Amino acid sequence: MSTARSLRDKWARGETAFGVWAALPDAFAAELMCVLGVDYICVDQQHGLVDYGEMVEMLRAIEGRRTAVPFTRVPVNQAWVIGKALDAGMQGVVVPMVSNRAEAAAAVAACRYSPRGNRSFGPVRASMVMNSRDVAVMGDGVLCFVMVETREGVEKIDEIASTPGLDGIYVGPADLALGLGLQPDLDKEEPEHVAAVERILAACKKYGIVPGIQCGNGKAARRQADRGFRFVTFTKDSSLLPAAVAREVAALAAGPAVQAVSQKGYT
Repeated sequence: MSTARSLRDKWARGETAFGVWAALPDAFAAELMCVLGVDYICVDQQHGLVDYGEMVEMLRAIEGRRTAVPFTRVPVNQAWVIGKALDAGMQGVVVPMVSNRAEAAAAVAACRYSPRGNRSFGPVRASMVMNSRDVAVMGDGVLCFVMVETREGVEKIDEIASTPGLDGIYVGPADLALGLGLQPDLDKEEPEHVAAVERILAACKKYGIVPGIQCGNGKAARRQADRGFRFVTFTKDSSLLPAAVAREVAALAAGPAVQAVSQKGYT
């Protein structure tokens, strides 16, 4: 299985990890996205349709492919929710709606065992996945990212980014836009939004943590990587499926002169 260590090694070399978001509650869908070039798959328990049992099955499917590091965005910044995801074997968590140092510290503490945190010891599956029951291996080995999505979070970005034990900050452009009083879209060009994202990126660089961001396509992801983001999501399953169907519908509408075969597969 690919572990958090592979991402840490990539970042140590100054490289960007590119990944996909999994919102559909289906292990096979997650498995299908484990293709070469996808460094991580993040199972979305906040806005997706995934419950805990489905998350575990998706985790097992990702592990089985041995190509991508399994992450999850937890639904809420609560210790038992974060701990339960990590105990299942997730290699990292993305924690939403963090707006200050106390909330960032709470997320970190939920990932780390004493004395660095307050994670309860019960690695029922994680100890098997990580082949260890050493609290340093299981607690310090996993990755903790928090999402800055509010005006308060932007204003307090230095205190968030300097939180001990935090691995990175992940930008959700749509929620950040809402927090700034703008329309929720991924590719935002309003000066206030651009400035907020740049401020988050600069804080991550200043404090030596990993900057991450959600993008809608590979072109946008490449652009953000070139800006300096190192944990970049370039698509999600719930967007890929309707986009692919719409593309084929458009091909149908083009008429009988269109002879190209659009995909390979089984009937």
